[in-house]
Amino acid sequence: MVARPAGSVKDLRTEVTILHEIIGIIGVTDTLSSLLQQIARILALNLKGDSCLIYLLEHNSHTLTLSGAWPPHPCQVGKLRLEEGEGITGWVAAHKKTMAIPRNASSDSRFKFFHNLPEDKYEAFLSVPIVLGGETIGVINLQKRKACVFTPNQIKLLTSIASQVAGAIEKTRLMQLASVNAKQLETIARFSSSIVSTTYLQDILQLIVTMTAQMMGSKICSLMLLDEKTQELRIAATQSLSDEYRKKPPMKVGQSVSGNALKAKSPVAVLDVTKDPDYAYPDVAKKEGLVSMLAVPMMIKDNPVGVINCYTTSDHRFTKEEIDILQTVANQAAVAIENTRLFEESHKAREALEVRKVVERAKGILMKGRNMTEEEAFQYMQKQAMNMRRTMREIAEAILLTESLKK
Repeated sequence: MVARPAGSVKDLRTEVTILHEIIGIIGVTDTLSSLLQQIARILALNLKGDSCLIYLLEHNSHTLTLSGAWPPHPCQVGKLRLEEGEGITGWVAAHKKTMAIPRNASSDSRFKFFHNLPEDKYEAFLSVPIVLGGETIGVINLQKRKACVFTPNQIKLLTSIASQVAGAIEKTRLMQLASVNAKQLETIARFSSSIVSTTYLQDILQLIVTMTAQMMGSKICSLMLLDEKTQELRIAATQSLSDEYRKKPPMKVGQSVSGNALKAKSPVAVLDVTKDPDYAYPDVAKKEGLVSMLAVPMMIKDNPVGVINCYTTSDHRFTKEEIDILQTVANQAAVAIENTRLFEESHKAREALEVRKVVERAKGILMKGRNMTEEEAFQYMQKQAMNMRRTMREIAEAILLTESLKK
């Protein structure tokens, strides 16, 4: 995993703030257009943009429709359309690539003028694709009246938010399906609220499997994370109480049902795992009473993170709606896992810096008070830490405390 630069911690806080606000409006908006209108407002205000436009792509007609805008454009939302590939927005949708123009955006050869939409009044233009499951579902345009060079961190921030917005869009679409029952809707909302407030990876993984099992009515739900070095999937969390299930050995990508789902980057459903040749542990399944299985990959920008598995205790043909719901959960879970990892890495980096500062101060005291070289001072502290079975920080803090008591 590539570590996020320290300078982007502020951007990460902004991202979490925006996600909190978006989650807050998901449950109270009646329609997708209302949701996108609110999201456009949230993005414009938090990212200091003078305008924010959100387009959705209709795959059947390959048409982009303006679906949310801030400031509001009630006469254009739902009516203004672009062909996929048309204008900067269409180009971004077609190529799944971000476009950042610092000045004179309207002079770009791909720019398209609209009589009733004053896009040509904005100098700077940042356009980011909204991608879900590897497919473009829309575009976010952030515009500024004055010229502005968008930094790499700002671009990464909006790109990350776009992936979260994709989950919000998909979830809202699912919520509008009449056949989705109230229990499923409530669980998705609770899951979305909780993933942002949890800051420790193991806690969030356990939360995901517990709530997903409740939502899907599964006997066992497990979450497997990908080890990028070994290309193996390992069980990271499950609500199963069975030690035999929990201690199942890791599986290679491309092997087993879960490995196939991750390799194909697509859900895989099995009617009876005890009879499926790709299922690696049929004996465990029989003992646990597991029959049907749905494995859904977790992805971040087309990169595999892991798999969520749900099992039933009887033959069950998973419907498209059930698969779509679990895929929505998987998309949100992947983002939550990535953000939690980034939080933890940032916290560890800060702790390491604090330890280094304390150790350096302690070395200085030893060098001055005992006429030691820097290397001798460090070796002395290291030896004390080993002999006393203490950390270097504890030894350094003891030296600092002793010195302060002399004054």
